Amino acid sequence: MDGDGLQVLVVDDSAMVRQVMQSILSTDRRIGVKAAADPLIAWAKMQKDPPDVVITDLEMPRMDGLELISRLRGHAPSLPIVLLSGFSETLGLGESSTGADVVLQKSANEVSHLVRAVNRLLRRKPARKPPTGEAPLKVKRKTV
Repeated sequence: MDGDGLQVLVVDDSAMVRQVMQSILSTDRRIGVKAAADPLIAWAKMQKDPPDVVITDLEMPRMDGLELISRLRGHAPSLPIVLLSGFSETLGLGESSTGADVVLQKSANEVSHLVRAVNRLLRRKPARKPPTGEAPLKVKRKTV
């Protein structure tokens, strides 16, 4: 499903995690969800069809989430990224140390935090493919 042009790419080596995230995020009909088990495959997919938000795990084979984030920042500096890990608190990982826009600890509250974070990040930028004849919505940001 392409939603209204809003695309989320989930990168996680766990099939169960990918399926759960796809199921949860796809309940919002505006959002199309794609998934990749391997960060290198995800990187290739993003080159051809960049998503609006990337959700990545930290620990994965062949390339970890931090390296993927670093590559993404070099290629698309403003791409919203969520880092999701069971080790974020233990390792002291945060937005400033990882390059991610949001760092979430895997926990019992993970689903609600993830949904809120993705929706907030999607509101930061207009949809890639606005409906024909309509301009994308512009969001005014307050500066503090």
